[in-house]
Amino acid sequence: MNGDQITIKVNGKEISGVKGDTILEVASRNGIDIPHLCYHPKISKTGACRLCMVKVNGTMIKASCTEPATDGMDVVSEDKEMTEIRKGVLEMLLSEGDHNCLNCDWSGDCELQGYCNKYDVELRNSDFPKNVRQKDFVSSKALKRDENKCILCGRCVKACSEIQVMNVWDFTGRGSHARLTSDVEAKIGESTCVACGTCVQLCPTGALSFQQVLGRGQSWDLKKESSICIYCGVGCKIDFYTNKEGQLVKAMGHNDGPNEGHLCVKGRFGFDFVQGDKRITSPLIKKDGKFEEATWDEALDLVAKKFTEIRNTKGPDAIMAFSSAKCTNEENYLHQKFMRSVVGTNNVDHCARL
Repeated sequence: MNGDQITIKVNGKEISGVKGDTILEVASRNGIDIPHLCYHPKISKTGACRLCMVKVNGTMIKASCTEPATDGMDVVSEDKEMTEIRKGVLEMLLSEGDHNCLNCDWSGDCELQGYCNKYDVELRNSDFPKNVRQKDFVSSKALKRDENKCILCGRCVKACSEIQVMNVWDFTGRGSHARLTSDVEAKIGESTCVACGTCVQLCPTGALSFQQVLGRGQSWDLKKESSICIYCGVGCKIDFYTNKEGQLVKAMGHNDGPNEGHLCVKGRFGFDFVQGDKRITSPLIKKDGKFEEATWDEALDLVAKKFTEIRNTKGPDAIMAFSSAKCTNEENYLHQKFMRSVVGTNNVDHCARL
């Protein structure tokens, strides 16, 4: 066996891992799900929620997201004792907030809700003083915040600082008065937030969510289809979600693309034009001073005719081409090749140079 390889036992099953990995990481890579909320593979380890507690070597209770796995370790993640511990953790997380699934557009995607259902823990509203918990549904056109759903897991804080490197989110207060805050105690719309949405994508409870989804369909009503972002040449992969009416309501970064799940503000929110009432859906040709709809054949024949006339009368350098970052690399290559080989000019530029 490689010196860096280790073997541990989880719930009686032998699995292999790499020295330095945590128990949770080894288990996850071997298809074993250990419940967790604060842990996420894209950010550094926190060890805050304690939902991932496991029994090590028969006696010790450890947080599997921070405990290094060692060769020969015997781990139990599911038995009567661990189930009771996990229920207690969930009860504690629920005790300081309002978790009304009926009025939450994150219902169905909420990881806390999923674990409560799994361990038969009742989701309910608490008697926690409501003046301590804040809501911000209007200051930002992109995000909204409901601290009543926040469990202080820290995912959003680390997503903002470690992935987007903006350091907008942080915690303030101590004990039962601890809460999430944006920089300089500002509302989201007044903060330095760039609306990348990474914090929302990593939030496990819907404490942070998207404005567009509000009232436009529950998660189980949304249909997901993967595509490529249209805004630049990086080629970020996106999961687009449409509701029952066929409207695009949400975009989430896909982990298999070059973006590895991350999106900028354009990729995250720049899809509303698709269902905009001012969108042009067919070619327009100006006739007698007014634009009229035409077929693609008509439009392309007209452009070809005009290009030919200009080239024949004023020379090929009287024509220039302006390319677009919204096109694929292949389309941009064909564009410049057409200008150089067919039209006969090197007058080619690209919007990214601006």
